[in-house]
Amino acid sequence: MLKADRTARILAYVNDGGSADVHALSDLLEVSTATVRRDLQELHDQGLLHRTRGGAVNLEVPLRRRHETRQVEKRQIALAAESLVPDGAVVGLTGGTTTSGELARRLADRGGITIVTNAVNIAAELIARPETRLVVIGGIGRSASYELVGPAAERMLAHYHLDIAFIGVDGLTASEGCTTHDEMEATTDRAFLRSTARAVVLADSSKVGRVTFADICPLSDIHDLVTDDQLTDEQEAAVTAAGVRVLRA
Repeated sequence: MLKADRTARILAYVNDGGSADVHALSDLLEVSTATVRRDLQELHDQGLLHRTRGGAVNLEVPLRRRHETRQVEKRQIALAAESLVPDGAVVGLTGGTTTSGELARRLADRGGITIVTNAVNIAAELIARPETRLVVIGGIGRSASYELVGPAAERMLAHYHLDIAFIGVDGLTASEGCTTHDEMEATTDRAFLRSTARAVVLADSSKVGRVTFADICPLSDIHDLVTDDQLTDEQEAAVTAAGVRVLRA
């Protein structure tokens, strides 16, 4: 198997499962564990996945690559999410998802909205929109998600009161709640949730049923899940049983 084919299969495998063991990848690709480790290191150096101890990997696809996937679903989710925002609201938006950027543009087109975000890509797009009040939360930059995270972001958020906050997740289950790939991002997401009167998760259906590395919050901390119409009835029943309203876009 050519190296390009191996790395493509590694990315696809880890993207589907969130993580993978070196030995599992070795069996999948029918190559030595040494070859797998070399491929993983190169992908790590390119910022396409994260090497963890023990040879396991935990993938976080950079935002520029995520932008290319499930675009129809993400636009529909953003449209449904916009309907939850009253005129004149103060809206919190985390980064890490192209759905957030789509929602930010829709809210900016309405005008009269205050957007509080830690996403530098969203901020760069909205800074030239004078009809929207923009508040940027500072912190440590994450290249994978274009977010500013960490203690500085959390301290700043503690001084604000949001009417509604939209967070993106990498995984969501009834038992494990909302999870993401990065622990520092998870703590900043929790700071958004502590500051808001209404908490909404934006997640396409591929994220539902998946558990990733770091806990954000239990489902009891969330009011709404906005997702696409590929969510199964069983998945919806499990989420609603936890007290979360589900909106299928």
